[in-house]
Amino acid sequence: MGRGFIFWLSLMTSLALSGHASASAMAKCQFRLIILGNAQDAGKPQIGHHNDPAWQDRSFAEPATSMALVSYKTGARYIFDATPDIKAQMYALDRATGKSGFALNGIFLTHAHIGHYLGLAQLGREAMGAKNIPVYAMPRMLNFLENNGPWSLLVRLNNIAISPLSDNTLVQPEEGVSITPFLVPHRAEFTETVGFRIETGSKSVIYLPDIDSWEQWDASGTHLEQVIADNDLLFLDATFFSGDELPGRDMSKIPHPTIRHTMHRLNNLPREEKAKIRFIHLNHSNPAHNRNSAAYNRIIKAGFNVAQTGEIHCLD
Repeated sequence: MGRGFIFWLSLMTSLALSGHASASAMAKCQFRLIILGNAQDAGKPQIGHHNDPAWQDRSFAEPATSMALVSYKTGARYIFDATPDIKAQMYALDRATGKSGFALNGIFLTHAHIGHYLGLAQLGREAMGAKNIPVYAMPRMLNFLENNGPWSLLVRLNNIAISPLSDNTLVQPEEGVSITPFLVPHRAEFTETVGFRIETGSKSVIYLPDIDSWEQWDASGTHLEQVIADNDLLFLDATFFSGDELPGRDMSKIPHPTIRHTMHRLNNLPREEKAKIRFIHLNHSNPAHNRNSAAYNRIIKAGFNVAQTGEIHCLD
């Protein structure tokens, strides 16, 4: 496992420029979005699934879904979701930005499912002993962190400083950056769930790793097609490619829009609109992890994309 872990880190830190900007253009880019992982909460391979080839070949491994927004003007770094893989992801972020040592100017949390907040534990005194790292959270998420251990100890010891968020109310962590949370329907055992709209320069990005269904969102008055039209780049929930990936599991207990369903719904969009979408948050069972699979090729042929760990997008 030691050699495999090092291989995984090297994979994460081989950060390829996205196809949306040349190397020379990226060198001048002041706001960059870096994908730090594209797997569902438990990553890939997942506990108990010992037949996954990722155990033997770490090129198939993927960390849990997260992304970073980096300001090369101020040096500020913000991450969206604090995953169980935060150690490796922060190492990769240091390598990608040329920094040494851990530094974060803000963590934006979507909700309290394990892949999205467990990494906060690494900020405590048993680990790095962080000092007042801003954590942006919605009201139920804020209450959950303040009133449940071990998260409450992070607050009490000033490892984190919670900043409240409100639905559809933007925050500006620095000049030129606006981040707006928006509520989405998703299993709410402990907290509400939000996606984020990130605006920097002339670009806007949607980060939406978890939602129960597009149809429930329709019922609330928000339509996916309009969200696509209004933004430049969208990272959308793609937990499952189809509904038959987990034999023996009641899929109604873990609802997500499948990639097949999303592609069918958006089939009539112009190709330039489809190209904005990068599927993210893939379950370990999702065949689209494998770029040689029929599922992945079907996505690309249809005009969509799959997010890749290490890809970088210029948001100027």
